[in-house]
Amino acid sequence: MDESRQSSSSVGTALHNFVPPPALCGFLLLLALMFAVSYAIGTAAGPVAPGMHATSGGGSRGMEDMPGGGH
Repeated sequence: MDESRQSSSSVGTALHNFVPPPALCGFLLLLALMFAVSYAIGTAAGPVAPGMHATSGGGSRGMEDMPGGGH
């Protein structure tokens, strides 16, 4: 019976040792917050150049898609 109590307390101690430090949690929270804010600002700002738009194909663009190309 003593062995079962010892093994359960060692599992609890091992779990307690795996808890990340508060500074790491704070850093990850700050990182996620900064990503969310920068994504929102980027979405609100729109494209960086005139005529930029998302492609539905996802592949590389050929010369026929470029202005003045594909003659």
